[in-house]
Amino acid sequence: MSAAHHPADAADATPDHKLTLRLWLRLLGCSTLVEKAVRARLAAEFDTTLPRFDVLAALERTPKGLQLGELSRALLVSNGNVTGVIARLVAEGLVDRRVDEADGRVVRVSLTRAGREAFLEMAGAHEAWIEGMLEGLAHADQTELLTLLTRLQRVLMKRGTGEKQA
Repeated sequence: MSAAHHPADAADATPDHKLTLRLWLRLLGCSTLVEKAVRARLAAEFDTTLPRFDVLAALERTPKGLQLGELSRALLVSNGNVTGVIARLVAEGLVDRRVDEADGRVVRVSLTRAGREAFLEMAGAHEAWIEGMLEGLAHADQTELLTLLTRLQRVLMKRGTGEKQA
């Protein structure tokens, strides 16, 4: 079957037929493919999970540390999810949990030196994986796609349907 007669191409050729739904499904499909690959590579190469990587990334961006509630909000997950991940990372010596100097009722978490080193190694590999996955798109296409997705994100945020993101 030639590319011109592929069923997915035929559906795309139909003007505006459920365009927004097709767009959403394509975005979701791409996101799922990338996430699945990243999860597999993190497990295989670093014996870790995507939630652990996300926690380490959030803490790396905030050297002074975060309160657990701040971390939960930053990751868009429940406090319970973060608490379990943090407990394991503390036990492994990758994260430090301490009482806030300014407010003794507040607990802050931050990366240890070993945690920062481990994260930076994973982050370098992660960047290479993403570059490898997207290398089939020309630089101009990547730039255009980023521009369009940024515009979409702003529209969603303006309508109150999305969380503020970086």
